[in-house]
Amino acid sequence: MEQCGVLTEFKGIAVQDCWASYWNYPGIQHAVCCAHLLRELTGINENQPEQKWASAFIDLLLEMKKVKEKAVENGKDSLSYYYHHKFDKKYDDLIEQARKENPIPETTEKKRGRKKKGKILALVERLANYKASVCLFIHNFMVPFDNNQAERDLRMIKVKTKVSGCFRTEEGARDYLKIMSYVGTAHKQGYNAYEAIKNALSGHPDFIFE
Repeated sequence: MEQCGVLTEFKGIAVQDCWASYWNYPGIQHAVCCAHLLRELTGINENQPEQKWASAFIDLLLEMKKVKEKAVENGKDSLSYYYHHKFDKKYDDLIEQARKENPIPETTEKKRGRKKKGKILALVERLANYKASVCLFIHNFMVPFDNNQAERDLRMIKVKTKVSGCFRTEEGARDYLKIMSYVGTAHKQGYNAYEAIKNALSGHPDFIFE
């Protein structure tokens, strides 16, 4: 991550999957990708249906997403106090329920270090510790519910690498990334990819950033 030089220079809001190393960058405001959380919660719900809090937490995240989308459709840039209070309380209640259903196991052996929590309790503690980052998307409407768009942008590079095996030169890889980054930016801003490339070749590439 240090060699790539992206996170070391990044100063915005990073929507990430809660990998521990990401939190080592204090200059970044963090948001947790809720799609990753939904996958973990769905796995718990399917494999251990007695964990009632997991399905309730799925419903909470989806309700938060739905309410935000409705507010955006209505031209709003924030949720009402009613919804913030409702979601905040429900979140805390479910964390408390999850902790009751998954107490830290007691061990008679004297071992050094922290007690092993297991995957479920580790997720519960992650949801509790990073609540502000999980819920950031309903407090700041510029923050998406997930980072799926970023993963879609990267998937094309992985596909090309798998098909070709590799890039023949580092220079070729850099050229490819510059072109696809430019075309991707044009597409996101509603410009035709062909027109964007034509303008770039004619010496007027900055039109998409106006």
